[in-house]
Amino acid sequence: MTESFHVWITVRGYELDTQGHLNNAVYHQYGEHARWEYVRAAGISVDTLRAAGIGPIILESTIRFRRELRSGDKVAVSCLFLWNEGKTFRAVQEFHTEDNDLVAELTSVCGLIDLQSRRLLADPGHHWRSIATTPQLLGL
Repeated sequence: MTESFHVWITVRGYELDTQGHLNNAVYHQYGEHARWEYVRAAGISVDTLRAAGIGPIILESTIRFRRELRSGDKVAVSCLFLWNEGKTFRAVQEFHTEDNDLVAELTSVCGLIDLQSRRLLADPGHHWRSIATTPQLLGL
C-alpha cells in the first residue's frame, strides 16, 4: 500500500490473548479506530454524518495475519478507501511495525445507509464527497 495516512497505536497488556500476543478481535478495533481517524482527517465527524442522515456500515471484514504483536509494540495502521460502482466501497488497511514489517492486512466491504430507511445508498463516494472538507484525502 502506498498511501500515507496511518495512525500509530501501542499494544496494551490488557489486549493480549493467552499466548501473550494481540487478541485477534483487537485488530478489528484498531482498524475501526484508523478508519474513523481517516474520515475525521477528511473533515467528517459523527455529527456531520448524523446531520446528513447517513451512517457507515461494515458488510464484510477479512483479516490476514502475518506476524504477532506483543505488549508494548507500536503498530502503524493505515487506511485507504477504494471506490466501486454501486452501493459499496472497500477499506483496505495494513498494520506495520516500526521496522516496517507487515503484521496484518484488514479488508472490509463497506457502505453507507440512510438512517431513516436503514437501506444502503447508491454511490457512497458521492455522499462522502458532499460532506467532506477534504474529499481528496478519501480519494474523491
